[in-house]
Amino acid sequence: MQIGEYENGMAQATTVSKAKRILEHQLDILWSAPEKANLVPPLMIWGPPGIGKSTFIRDVCELNEIGFIDVRLAQREPVDIRGLPVPRDDKQGIDWIVSSEWPRKGQKDTPEHGIILFDEITAADPTLQVAAYEFILDRRLGQLYEVPEGWYIVAAGNRTCDSSVSRTMSSALANRFCHLEVRADSKSWLEWAIAKGVDHRVTGFIRFAPQHLFNMDGNRERGWPSPRSWERVGLELEMAKARGLDSSLTNLIIEGLVGQGAAIEFIGYLQWNESIPDVGEMLRCNIEVEIPERADQRYAMLSAIIHHMRQANSPELLLDGLFEILLELTADWVQLIHHDFALAMDADGKTELVIAFFEHPAHSLIEDMIFV
Repeated sequence: MQIGEYENGMAQATTVSKAKRILEHQLDILWSAPEKANLVPPLMIWGPPGIGKSTFIRDVCELNEIGFIDVRLAQREPVDIRGLPVPRDDKQGIDWIVSSEWPRKGQKDTPEHGIILFDEITAADPTLQVAAYEFILDRRLGQLYEVPEGWYIVAAGNRTCDSSVSRTMSSALANRFCHLEVRADSKSWLEWAIAKGVDHRVTGFIRFAPQHLFNMDGNRERGWPSPRSWERVGLELEMAKARGLDSSLTNLIIEGLVGQGAAIEFIGYLQWNESIPDVGEMLRCNIEVEIPERADQRYAMLSAIIHHMRQANSPELLLDGLFEILLELTADWVQLIHHDFALAMDADGKTELVIAFFEHPAHSLIEDMIFV
C-alpha cells in the first residue's frame, strides 16, 4: 500500500484522507480477527498542530457508530492511566483501582467496538509516557484490566519542529507503533469541510487559494492559517451575520484566527464577491444566468450554489435553475459543482434530490462533461 510519495529514499507525509483509510483498514483487521488484537499494531499519527489529527479519528468513530475515548495525556496524572493504589484489607500488599473510563468487556454501557486515542502523547512528560507503556504495548494494566478485543489504540502528537510542546518518544514505545505523518491537503480538507457544512465563503476561498489552508511560516505565537482555524473562521462568519456584528470587528476576528497575511487576502476575496450575480435568483430562474469572468468570483459562485441548494426548503424546485447555470459553464466547472453537490446532499441525507438531479431532462446535456 502506498502511503506517500518517496524522494531520495525518504517517505513523505501523507494526506489525512489516506491516513483515515489506513485507520479503517486496521479496524477491519481487528474486527475480523479479534483474537489477534495483540498483533495488530496501534497507529501513531504525527503532524503539525491544527491539521485535524484527532478530528479525523473522531469522524471515523462517528461514521462507524463505535465508541471513542479521547485521552489528553499531557493533562493527566500517572494514576489516571495505571490506577490508584490502595492497601489490601490484610495489609499484606496493595491493590489497584483502575479508572472507570476504560472500556470493559461485557459491561452494559460499553460498546463492542471503539477507539482509545492517546492525544498529545508527545507533549506528555516521561512519567506519563511510562504510565502509558503497558496500556499501549500489552493492551492491559497488570492483572486488573485488559483492553477489550474490539477496541483499537491510536496515539497522536506534534513534531518537535512545530514549535509546540513535544518530547522525544522512547524507542521502546516508538517501536510498537505503525507511524504515519500527515500533512495539510486542500482536496481532502475541502471534501470534509463541504460534508460538514463549513461556511461556503471559507470553502470557496480555500479552493481558489489552497496555499492558504496551512502556513506556519509567520508568527507562530499569533494566529496562523490551519484547517482548525479556517473551520473557526467559518463559525465566526455565521455568528457575525446572525448577530449583525460590524464588519470591522469581524475582520479583526478573522485576522486573530489566521494571521494578517491570510486575513488580508480572505477579506479581499469577500469584498470582491459581494458583486457576484444573485445566485439565489438565478437558481429560481428569476434572472438570466451571468457567469463572472474573475476566477475568485467563479469559485464564490460555485460555493454559493451549493449553499443555496442546502438551505432551500424545496431544493428540487431549484434544479431547473441549476441546470441553466451548468449549461453556461465549461466542463471543469460543471465537474466541480457536480462533485460538491453530490457530496453535500449525501452528507445531508438528501438522496432523493441526488436521484432527481440525475433524472432531470437536462442531465443528458451535461453528462459528457461530468464523466470525462
